[in-house]
Amino acid sequence: MRHVFRELGSGLKRNLSMTIAVVVTMWVSLTLFGIGLLAAEQVDLMKGRWYDQIEISVFLCVPNSSSPNCEKGVDATQAQKDAIRTTLEANSEVASVYYESKEEAFKDFTELYKDSPVMATMKVEDMNDSFRVKLKNPQEYMSVTTEVGGMKGVEAVQDLHKVLDPLFTWLNGAQVGTIGASALLLLAAVLQIANTIRMSAFSRRREIGIMRLVGASNWYIMLPFLLEALVAALLGAALACGSLAAFEKFIILDQAKPSITSMGWIGWGEVQWAMLWIVVTGALLAIIPTIVATRRFLRV
Repeated sequence: MRHVFRELGSGLKRNLSMTIAVVVTMWVSLTLFGIGLLAAEQVDLMKGRWYDQIEISVFLCVPNSSSPNCEKGVDATQAQKDAIRTTLEANSEVASVYYESKEEAFKDFTELYKDSPVMATMKVEDMNDSFRVKLKNPQEYMSVTTEVGGMKGVEAVQDLHKVLDPLFTWLNGAQVGTIGASALLLLAAVLQIANTIRMSAFSRRREIGIMRLVGASNWYIMLPFLLEALVAALLGAALACGSLAAFEKFIILDQAKPSITSMGWIGWGEVQWAMLWIVVTGALLAIIPTIVATRRFLRV
Protein backbone atom coordinates (compact mmCIF):
# COMPACT_ATOMS: atom_id res chain seq x y z
CA MET A 1 0.00 0.00 0.00
CA ARG A 2 2.98 2.32 0.46
CA HIS A 3 3.47 2.33 -3.30
CA VAL A 4 -0.21 3.14 -3.84
CA PHE A 5 -0.17 6.16 -1.52
CA ARG A 6 3.16 7.35 -2.91
CA GLU A 7 1.71 7.26 -6.41
CA LEU A 8 -1.44 9.00 -5.17
CA GLY A 9 0.57 11.88 -3.71
CA SER A 10 2.69 12.11 -6.84
CA GLY A 11 -0.37 12.19 -9.07
CA LEU A 12 -2.10 14.90 -7.03
CA LYS A 13 1.01 17.10 -7.08
CA ARG A 14 1.64 16.55 -10.78
CA ASN A 15 -1.93 17.48 -11.75
CA LEU A 16 -2.66 20.00 -9.01
CA SER A 17 -4.35 22.60 -11.23
CA MET A 18 -6.54 19.97 -12.91
CA THR A 19 -7.40 18.47 -9.53
CA ILE A 20 -8.48 21.88 -8.22
CA ALA A 21 -10.60 22.40 -11.34
CA VAL A 22 -12.28 19.02 -10.78
CA VAL A 23 -12.94 19.81 -7.10
CA VAL A 24 -14.52 23.19 -7.92
CA THR A 25 -16.64 21.78 -10.75
CA MET A 26 -17.82 18.88 -8.57
CA TRP A 27 -18.54 21.33 -5.74
CA VAL A 28 -20.77 23.57 -7.84
CA SER A 29 -22.50 20.78 -9.76
CA LEU A 30 -23.17 18.62 -6.69
CA THR A 31 -24.45 21.66 -4.79
CA LEU A 32 -26.94 22.36 -7.58
CA PHE A 33 -27.85 18.66 -7.64
CA GLY A 34 -28.48 18.73 -3.88
CA ILE A 35 -30.56 21.90 -4.11
CA GLY A 36 -32.62 20.23 -6.84
CA LEU A 37 -33.27 17.27 -4.52
CA LEU A 38 -34.24 19.62 -1.68
CA ALA A 39 -36.53 21.55 -4.05
CA ALA A 40 -38.32 18.30 -4.91
CA GLU A 41 -38.82 17.56 -1.21
CA GLN A 42 -40.09 21.09 -0.58
CA VAL A 43 -42.58 20.91 -3.46
CA ASP A 44 -43.91 17.56 -2.19
CA LEU A 45 -44.21 19.01 1.33
CA MET A 46 -46.09 22.05 0.05
CA LYS A 47 -48.40 19.90 -2.05
CA GLY A 48 -49.21 17.67 0.91
CA ARG A 49 -49.94 20.63 3.16
CA TRP A 50 -51.82 22.90 0.75
CA TYR A 51 -53.73 20.28 -1.20
CA ASP A 52 -55.04 18.76 2.02
CA GLN A 53 -56.56 22.15 2.91
CA ILE A 54 -58.25 22.71 -0.43
CA GLU A 55 -61.99 23.24 -0.44
CA ILE A 56 -64.21 23.63 -3.45
CA SER A 57 -66.56 26.62 -3.24
CA VAL A 58 -69.84 26.40 -5.15
CA PHE A 59 -71.13 29.99 -5.41
CA LEU A 60 -74.89 30.32 -5.83
CA CYS A 61 -76.78 32.76 -8.02
CA VAL A 62 -77.60 36.31 -6.89
CA PRO A 63 -79.74 38.94 -8.66
CA ASN A 64 -76.79 40.48 -10.53
CA SER A 65 -75.28 37.15 -11.67
CA SER A 66 -74.40 36.81 -15.36
CA SER A 67 -74.03 33.02 -15.48
CA PRO A 68 -76.31 31.13 -17.91
CA ASN A 69 -77.26 28.91 -14.96
CA CYS A 70 -78.89 31.88 -13.21
CA GLU A 71 -82.22 33.60 -13.71
CA LYS A 72 -81.93 37.37 -14.10
CA GLY A 73 -82.79 39.40 -11.01
CA VAL A 74 -83.36 36.54 -8.55
CA ASP A 75 -81.38 34.43 -6.11
CA ALA A 76 -81.00 30.68 -6.43
CA THR A 77 -84.22 29.06 -5.26
CA GLN A 78 -84.42 26.73 -2.29
CA ALA A 79 -85.26 23.84 -4.64
CA GLN A 80 -82.07 24.53 -6.63
CA LYS A 81 -80.03 24.69 -3.42
CA ASP A 82 -81.47 21.38 -2.25
CA ALA A 83 -80.68 19.76 -5.60
CA ILE A 84 -77.09 21.06 -5.50
CA ARG A 85 -76.56 19.82 -1.93
CA THR A 86 -78.02 16.40 -2.78
CA THR A 87 -75.71 16.09 -5.80
CA LEU A 88 -72.65 17.07 -3.76
CA GLU A 89 -73.41 14.71 -0.88
CA ALA A 90 -74.03 11.83 -3.30
CA ASN A 91 -70.58 12.24 -4.89
CA SER A 92 -68.18 9.55 -3.62
CA GLU A 93 -65.24 12.01 -3.58
CA VAL A 94 -66.97 14.45 -1.18
CA ALA A 95 -66.11 14.19 2.51
CA SER A 96 -68.37 16.96 3.80
CA VAL A 97 -70.58 19.84 2.62
CA TYR A 98 -71.06 23.11 4.52
CA TYR A 99 -73.54 25.82 3.54
CA GLU A 100 -72.31 29.41 4.02
CA SER A 101 -75.12 31.99 4.06
CA LYS A 102 -74.98 35.53 2.70
CA GLU A 103 -74.72 36.86 6.26
CA GLU A 104 -71.72 34.66 7.03
CA ALA A 105 -70.06 35.60 3.74
CA PHE A 106 -70.62 39.31 4.47
CA LYS A 107 -69.11 38.92 7.96
CA ASP A 108 -65.97 37.32 6.52
CA PHE A 109 -65.80 39.98 3.81
CA THR A 110 -66.10 42.74 6.42
CA GLU A 111 -63.24 41.32 8.48
CA LEU A 112 -61.04 40.95 5.43
CA TYR A 113 -61.71 44.40 3.91
CA LYS A 114 -62.60 46.40 7.03
CA ASP A 115 -60.20 49.22 6.11
CA SER A 116 -61.13 49.32 2.43
CA PRO A 117 -63.41 52.06 1.00
CA VAL A 118 -65.28 49.35 -0.95
CA MET A 119 -67.11 48.45 2.27
CA ALA A 120 -69.22 51.62 1.95
CA THR A 121 -70.92 50.22 -1.16
CA MET A 122 -71.34 46.58 -0.08
CA LYS A 123 -74.50 45.09 1.44
CA VAL A 124 -75.46 41.61 2.59
CA GLU A 125 -77.64 41.20 -0.52
CA ASP A 126 -74.59 41.62 -2.77
CA MET A 127 -72.84 38.56 -1.34
CA ASN A 128 -73.00 35.04 -2.77
CA ASP A 129 -74.13 32.28 -0.48
CA SER A 130 -72.22 29.10 -1.23
CA PHE A 131 -71.51 25.47 -0.46
CA ARG A 132 -68.02 24.71 0.91
CA VAL A 133 -67.00 21.21 -0.14
CA LYS A 134 -64.24 19.19 1.55
CA LEU A 135 -62.85 16.35 -0.56
CA LYS A 136 -61.66 12.92 0.56
CA ASN A 137 -58.79 13.12 -1.91
CA PRO A 138 -57.87 16.71 -2.84
CA GLN A 139 -56.36 15.48 -6.11
CA GLU A 140 -59.74 14.17 -7.31
CA TYR A 141 -61.61 17.44 -7.74
CA MET A 142 -62.59 17.41 -11.41
CA SER A 143 -65.57 15.08 -10.97
CA VAL A 144 -67.12 17.44 -8.42
CA THR A 145 -66.56 20.65 -10.39
CA THR A 146 -67.82 19.02 -13.59
CA GLU A 147 -70.92 17.56 -11.93
CA VAL A 148 -72.22 20.74 -10.30
CA GLY A 149 -70.74 23.36 -12.62
CA GLY A 150 -73.67 23.24 -15.05
CA MET A 151 -76.51 22.94 -12.53
CA LYS A 152 -79.22 25.56 -12.25
CA GLY A 153 -78.58 27.98 -9.42
CA VAL A 154 -74.76 27.72 -9.64
CA GLU A 155 -72.98 30.93 -10.64
CA ALA A 156 -69.43 29.58 -10.39
CA VAL A 157 -67.34 26.75 -8.97
CA GLN A 158 -63.98 27.76 -7.55
CA ASP A 159 -61.10 25.68 -6.23
CA LEU A 160 -57.52 26.49 -5.31
CA HIS A 161 -56.15 24.06 -7.89
CA LYS A 162 -56.50 26.86 -10.46
CA VAL A 163 -54.03 28.87 -8.39
CA LEU A 164 -51.83 26.09 -7.01
CA ASP A 165 -51.39 23.95 -10.14
CA PRO A 166 -49.62 26.73 -12.14
CA LEU A 167 -47.49 27.48 -9.07
CA PHE A 168 -46.41 23.87 -8.68
CA THR A 169 -45.85 23.61 -12.44
CA TRP A 170 -43.46 26.55 -12.18
CA LEU A 171 -41.75 25.07 -9.11
CA ASN A 172 -41.35 21.71 -10.82
CA GLY A 173 -39.92 23.48 -13.86
CA ALA A 174 -37.42 25.33 -11.67
CA GLN A 175 -36.47 22.04 -10.05
CA VAL A 176 -35.95 20.35 -13.43
CA GLY A 177 -33.88 23.35 -14.58
CA THR A 178 -31.68 23.16 -11.48
CA ILE A 179 -31.07 19.43 -11.87
CA GLY A 180 -30.50 19.92 -15.62
CA ALA A 181 -27.87 22.59 -14.98
CA SER A 182 -26.22 20.36 -12.38
CA ALA A 183 -26.23 17.46 -14.87
CA LEU A 184 -24.32 19.56 -17.41
CA LEU A 185 -21.78 20.57 -14.78
CA LEU A 186 -21.48 16.96 -13.60
CA LEU A 187 -20.80 15.94 -17.20
CA ALA A 188 -18.05 18.57 -17.32
CA ALA A 189 -16.64 17.17 -14.08
CA VAL A 190 -16.69 13.62 -15.47
CA LEU A 191 -14.83 14.75 -18.58
CA GLN A 192 -12.32 16.63 -16.43
CA ILE A 193 -11.76 13.57 -14.24
CA ALA A 194 -11.31 11.33 -17.29
CA ASN A 195 -8.90 13.80 -18.88
CA THR A 196 -6.89 14.23 -15.66
CA ILE A 197 -6.58 10.47 -15.15
CA ARG A 198 -5.72 9.94 -18.80
CA MET A 199 -2.93 12.53 -18.60
CA SER A 200 -1.64 11.02 -15.37
CA ALA A 201 -1.70 7.50 -16.81
CA PHE A 202 -0.01 8.65 -20.01
CA SER A 203 2.82 10.27 -18.06
CA ARG A 204 3.36 6.96 -16.24
CA ARG A 205 2.76 4.64 -19.17
CA ARG A 206 6.30 3.18 -19.12
CA GLU A 207 6.00 2.40 -15.41
CA ILE A 208 2.56 0.86 -15.96
CA GLY A 209 3.94 -1.29 -18.77
CA ILE A 210 6.76 -2.56 -16.55
CA MET A 211 4.33 -3.36 -13.72
CA ARG A 212 2.12 -5.32 -16.12
CA LEU A 213 5.12 -7.29 -17.40
CA VAL A 214 6.14 -8.29 -13.87
CA GLY A 215 2.64 -9.54 -13.13
CA ALA A 216 0.99 -6.68 -11.24
CA SER A 217 -2.81 -6.95 -11.30
CA ASN A 218 -4.99 -4.42 -13.04
CA TRP A 219 -6.54 -3.31 -9.76
CA TYR A 220 -3.15 -2.77 -8.15
CA ILE A 221 -2.11 -0.56 -11.06
CA MET A 222 -5.46 1.22 -11.22
CA LEU A 223 -5.83 1.87 -7.49
CA PRO A 224 -3.71 5.07 -7.33
CA PHE A 225 -5.72 6.56 -10.19
CA LEU A 226 -9.00 5.59 -8.52
CA LEU A 227 -7.91 7.15 -5.25
CA GLU A 228 -6.76 10.29 -7.05
CA ALA A 229 -10.18 10.71 -8.67
CA LEU A 230 -11.99 9.80 -5.44
CA VAL A 231 -10.04 12.36 -3.42
CA ALA A 232 -11.01 15.12 -5.85
CA ALA A 233 -14.63 13.97 -6.06
CA LEU A 234 -15.09 13.55 -2.32
CA LEU A 235 -13.50 16.95 -1.63
CA GLY A 236 -16.04 18.45 -4.01
CA ALA A 237 -18.82 16.42 -2.35
CA ALA A 238 -17.73 17.58 1.11
CA LEU A 239 -17.79 21.21 0.00
CA ALA A 240 -21.23 20.64 -1.58
CA CYS A 241 -22.53 19.12 1.68
CA GLY A 242 -21.23 22.16 3.55
CA SER A 243 -22.98 24.43 1.06
CA LEU A 244 -26.27 22.54 1.57
CA ALA A 245 -25.89 22.84 5.35
CA ALA A 246 -25.29 26.59 4.99
CA PHE A 247 -28.31 26.85 2.65
CA GLU A 248 -30.54 25.09 5.19
CA LYS A 249 -29.26 27.15 8.12
CA PHE A 250 -29.03 30.66 6.69
CA ILE A 251 -31.70 30.59 3.95
CA ILE A 252 -34.37 28.16 5.18
CA LEU A 253 -34.18 28.20 8.97
CA ASP A 254 -33.01 31.80 9.55
CA GLN A 255 -34.87 33.56 6.71
CA ALA A 256 -37.71 31.64 5.05
CA LYS A 257 -39.15 29.74 8.03
CA PRO A 258 -39.57 32.79 10.35
CA SER A 259 -40.95 34.89 7.47
CA ILE A 260 -43.55 32.36 6.22
CA THR A 261 -44.80 30.43 9.24
CA SER A 262 -47.95 29.13 7.55
CA MET A 263 -45.98 26.73 5.36
CA GLY A 264 -43.99 23.64 6.24
CA TRP A 265 -40.29 23.72 5.40
CA ILE A 266 -37.70 21.02 4.78
CA GLY A 267 -35.53 20.14 7.79
CA TRP A 268 -32.20 18.53 8.55
CA GLY A 269 -33.56 15.07 7.75
CA GLU A 270 -34.10 16.01 4.11
CA VAL A 271 -30.69 17.73 4.02
CA GLN A 272 -28.95 14.59 5.30
CA TRP A 273 -30.76 12.50 2.69
CA ALA A 274 -29.58 14.91 -0.06
CA MET A 275 -26.03 14.80 1.33
CA LEU A 276 -26.02 11.00 1.10
CA TRP A 277 -27.01 11.20 -2.57
CA ILE A 278 -24.31 13.81 -3.17
CA VAL A 279 -21.57 11.59 -1.72
CA VAL A 280 -22.77 8.49 -3.60
CA THR A 281 -23.09 10.43 -6.88
CA GLY A 282 -19.67 12.03 -6.46
CA ALA A 283 -18.04 8.65 -5.78
CA LEU A 284 -19.68 7.01 -8.81
CA LEU A 285 -18.73 9.92 -11.06
CA ALA A 286 -15.11 9.45 -9.98
CA ILE A 287 -14.91 5.66 -10.24
CA ILE A 288 -16.64 5.06 -13.59
CA PRO A 289 -14.66 7.51 -15.79
CA THR A 290 -11.40 6.45 -14.09
CA ILE A 291 -11.97 2.81 -14.99
CA VAL A 292 -12.84 3.74 -18.56
CA ALA A 293 -9.89 6.15 -18.94
CA THR A 294 -7.25 3.70 -17.64
CA ARG A 295 -8.34 0.58 -19.53
CA ARG A 296 -6.18 1.27 -22.61
CA PHE A 297 -3.08 1.72 -20.47
CA LEU A 298 -3.55 -1.67 -18.77
CA ARG A 299 -2.77 -3.53 -21.99
CA VAL A 300 0.85 -4.39 -22.68
